[in-house]
Amino acid sequence: MTTRGETLQLATRGSDLALRQAATVRDSLSSRRLSVELVEVETTGDQIRDELIHRLGKTGAFVRSLDEKVLDGELDAAVHSMKDMPTERPDRLVVAAVPERAAAEDVLVTPDGRSLDELPDGATVGTSSLRRKAQLLAERDDLTVEPLRGNVDTRIAKLLAPSLQQEHQERHEAEQERKGNAGDPDTDEEEEHPYDRTVEEWFDDLTEFERRAMERDPDVEYDAIVLAKAGLHRAGLTRYVGMADLDPDQFVPAPGQGALAVTAVDGDLALDIKDRLDDPQTRVETTVERTILEDLGGGCVAPIGVHAHLEGGVVHTRVRVLSQDGTEEVSVGRDIPAEYHIDAAQDLAAELAEQGADDLIAEAKRDSTGADDDASTAREEDEE
Repeated sequence: MTTRGETLQLATRGSDLALRQAATVRDSLSSRRLSVELVEVETTGDQIRDELIHRLGKTGAFVRSLDEKVLDGELDAAVHSMKDMPTERPDRLVVAAVPERAAAEDVLVTPDGRSLDELPDGATVGTSSLRRKAQLLAERDDLTVEPLRGNVDTRIAKLLAPSLQQEHQERHEAEQERKGNAGDPDTDEEEEHPYDRTVEEWFDDLTEFERRAMERDPDVEYDAIVLAKAGLHRAGLTRYVGMADLDPDQFVPAPGQGALAVTAVDGDLALDIKDRLDDPQTRVETTVERTILEDLGGGCVAPIGVHAHLEGGVVHTRVRVLSQDGTEEVSVGRDIPAEYHIDAAQDLAAELAEQGADDLIAEAKRDSTGADDDASTAREEDEE
């Protein structure tokens, strides 16, 4: 492998999840006798925190800044979430490796583990993904879907803040009432002691993450949020919340969801990284998904889910294209031959377009005032 020195410098975003993802790549390369250094790079998506993700511009808001460092020769390679990546890439840059994929599915995340069916009428669900919003409304049109941005830990904190604050208030009131009733022989002790610890003891047992969450003043009180299962597990936050899996045939994931991509300049280094890291099954699956996305031209403004799973010589493929309000859709499930997976994916995209997917995508672009109209942009640029 040819680098500027003994150590390969790997570009990554500086968020906790991005660093965890990059660390898995670093560790895999390190186990193959290669020294790797992670280098944090701030991206456009990190700088613009108050914009919905589908309004962030014509190029990959979380991708371009890292890849520019690689193209300029400042760094050797970069690690991305696959679903963040534009389908069109600079000529000299290649996806050198696609490591083995984590879970591709979405999950419904709540403080207490309720399923989608168990949410109350009119429940507020948080997501900034147009795909997730459309699929939620298609399943339950009574839901109120509100924007939700931020890293995975930020989103979880926004979900948990109201329940933690409410419990703190209830504990404080109960403690004050108990103190006020002290010495009253007519007081029912069991009734007046709903908690077995003081407010201070309860607070001391909270983790630092829970304490930070409780200090938040969220604009919206969410009953649930939707996240990628892979991102939630990679972030190490599953112990704080309840999760309910969403059926990937109905809640079809974003193309590339759950997968990572390592980009590098085309050449010997890229080939070496591929030999060390590339997972052939994940490469085929994500190629099918991204080929369909690219040929449909949905960009970042159309609700499109594509999920492929390689089994034997067949790629089981599910595609769902919806209107933004979830009332219309064109969908298909198809087994395509792995040997000709790119051509078969292109044929499937053309079939979907003829069935009306083109019309839904065009309508979504018209409805997205100020949103990017470039079909080369990845659909869901954010941290899972």
